Amino acid sequence: LLSYCSFPCRYFRWWYKKTRIEKKSAFIDLLCAVPLQQIYGCPLGGIGGGTITRGWRGEFCRWQLNPGIYHYETVIADQFTVCLRCKGQTVYQQVLSVERPSTLQGWNWGYCGHYAFYHALYPRAWMVYELPGQNVVLTCRQVSPVIPHDYKDSSLPVGVFIWEVENGRDEDVEVSIMFSLQNGTGKKEDRGGGHWNEPFSFEKEGERVAGVLLHHCTRVNPFTFAISAREKAGTGVTHLTAFNPAGLGREVWQDLLQDGRLDSPAGESSPTEKGEVTAAAVCASCRVPAQGHRMLEMALAWDMPRVHFGSKEKLHLRRYTRFFGSGGDAAPALSHYALTHYEEWERKIETWQKPILENSQLPSWYKSALFNELYFLTDGGTIWVELPPDCCDQDLQGPAGAGLSHLLPVLREYGRFAYLEGQEYRMYNTYDVHFYASFALVMLWPKLQISLQYDIAVTVVNEDVQPRQYLMCGQTAQVKLKNVVPHDIGDPGDEPWQRVNAYLMHDTADWKDLNLKFVLQVYRDYCLTHDSLYLKDMWPICQAVMESELKFDTDNDGLIENGGFADQTYDAWVVNGASAYCGGLWLAAVCVMCKMAEVLEDPEIQQKYTDILCRGKEAFERMLWNGKYYNYDSSGSDTSSSIMSDQCAGQWFLGACGLDQGEFEVFPKSHVVSALKTIFEKNVMSFAGGTMGAVNGMRPDGVPDTSSVQSDEVWIGVVYALAATMIQEGLVEEGFRTAEGCYRTVWERLGMAFQTPEAYREKKVYRSLAYMRPLSIWSMQLALERRASQTPAPAQPHQLPIHP
Repeated sequence: LLSYCSFPCRYFRWWYKKTRIEKKSAFIDLLCAVPLQQIYGCPLGGIGGGTITRGWRGEFCRWQLNPGIYHYETVIADQFTVCLRCKGQTVYQQVLSVERPSTLQGWNWGYCGHYAFYHALYPRAWMVYELPGQNVVLTCRQVSPVIPHDYKDSSLPVGVFIWEVENGRDEDVEVSIMFSLQNGTGKKEDRGGGHWNEPFSFEKEGERVAGVLLHHCTRVNPFTFAISAREKAGTGVTHLTAFNPAGLGREVWQDLLQDGRLDSPAGESSPTEKGEVTAAAVCASCRVPAQGHRMLEMALAWDMPRVHFGSKEKLHLRRYTRFFGSGGDAAPALSHYALTHYEEWERKIETWQKPILENSQLPSWYKSALFNELYFLTDGGTIWVELPPDCCDQDLQGPAGAGLSHLLPVLREYGRFAYLEGQEYRMYNTYDVHFYASFALVMLWPKLQISLQYDIAVTVVNEDVQPRQYLMCGQTAQVKLKNVVPHDIGDPGDEPWQRVNAYLMHDTADWKDLNLKFVLQVYRDYCLTHDSLYLKDMWPICQAVMESELKFDTDNDGLIENGGFADQTYDAWVVNGASAYCGGLWLAAVCVMCKMAEVLEDPEIQQKYTDILCRGKEAFERMLWNGKYYNYDSSGSDTSSSIMSDQCAGQWFLGACGLDQGEFEVFPKSHVVSALKTIFEKNVMSFAGGTMGAVNGMRPDGVPDTSSVQSDEVWIGVVYALAATMIQEGLVEEGFRTAEGCYRTVWERLGMAFQTPEAYREKKVYRSLAYMRPLSIWSMQLALERRASQTPAPAQPHQLPIHP
């Protein structure tokens, strides 16, 4: 206890050394949390090439170009401006922004927000502008190439803006849209000097694109922006190579005002001096007939092909370089490809989304949540890199030799994928959390889930004997033990994949859930992909981690015991003895081992785990079942009888694998349903009037469990998983009601769109913005799909009113 009490002092000493002496970022910064800004909209970009988030008011305001590193800054020069001309005269010119900034005051700012509307359905967004007094309506449709089961276009660092112009006038109108962009992301490096711009045009197969390249020449991870527009009959494209975004901007404004065009100077700009900043603009123009309609197509691309993480030890090539090269000159080709392929992307996106959107049995909020929560797959600090051309099998397998026969072919074909636990929790592929989020990946990009699992498998059989002190307990232990699943594969501020376990709070070698979550995911992945080569490769790894886990069954009753500290994903919630969460995961993993042994015809292992399962089931029911639900743990402490919302996590995964009935039924169906109904009654409906989802822990008397900082939180990703479990067990109405509370709280009441946190409390306290776990909502979709395939006409879930 004294050791835990001294955690704040240990953490502060470590934090001070890390941030103030070493000048590096903390993997979790408890002292400088990212402030909540209720401004974010749909991010731009595909998977793993960096992301740029636009706000719902149109601003460019969240940047992740360096892998895993976020910069929160609205760059005021990054704007769309409209110019309308009738009979040779400019009649209206307006920046499409409600801002009134201190720079570029020569521009006409302060667009009235009353005349604009925003809608997002990831990976697309729509902004509608009714130009006051002009009888002209602009609709900007924003598209990013995020396409399920696509491993090429989904990797591209591009976004497309399709401007639909409706002219309600009785006369023709000439419409110009100017897209201006600063060379940089609003950081001090923008003024570092040496940055320069140049115009470009790119023609291929009769299609021509023109615009400006903005070369951002930093020492580490230099990149090039490209702003461009598609030239076609009736559409003209002009540009301004460089202007000063820190000045008044009058020369830009007057240039556009004069004739609805920009001057299009030839040649490149001079490199900026230190302290200077530069920007560029591209303008697309067309004539729209009276009562007519026209379209202007523009794009933003960014090319940072070769990246270093914080340690700068290894050079990594992003996935898209396989298709567009790694020379740093791909921005024109990326722009052209985006502007000539976005229609195909949209057809594929609509084919994917349409069956769900048109399903009248699904509530509207669920459709919004299902697709919009996917933002984190690209905007979770995500990185997707190629293997080096000279990489060999031995390099990947590690010193211990993982023995994975298909490791090299899988990673060679699909690359390496990683995403952060959260934008504030900078650890890649945090495995206890990915367990929940992995449903989105395996259902939509299964090859990336397989690749991620191979990377984890390699780390399992290898070790890192370097000693280090853990902040929560103060004890020293080695970084990584053999035959133990790692907590994460590293910090983007260091060297991910090479140095794993950036998490310093606990020694996770003693965590009880990580090994089990690996085994459960292996079989779940096999069920959904039918990849037998993958299953065969993972089988020895599964045996190794389960054998390692057996040491936690200290009394040989077939059930593991927790160690009296927070030794699982609830890393501040102490658990002692047999527990509903880890015990349930253990029994589910044992069941899965039996099933995999059967599939792979390994009768010896099958018998071994069948015997363990028989003993463990009896012990689990005897020690934890209280007639209504499973107790939190068997310790007999004051809170051991708490109702944990996540107590059926094992059943959740078994149901997703179709192993929840017949000979493979681990938990009695009546007990599962009773537990879920109790959770709904107590953790959901008795908490915040049933409007905020399920609180993690609830006492039997209907008061939240306040024994830890996590027991009285709501974890959005856990709630979505709970809702999926309810749907699996036939409690469809309860499942939707439970999940709806989280959606309404996060996306509506708290204004946390596109930054769903890990947790919140009843009184509007939240923790860890933009978090991985809520991707678990895709397990709800899997449960619904499985249910639909089993029953010809599933009953429509009633939508209970959620607002008082």
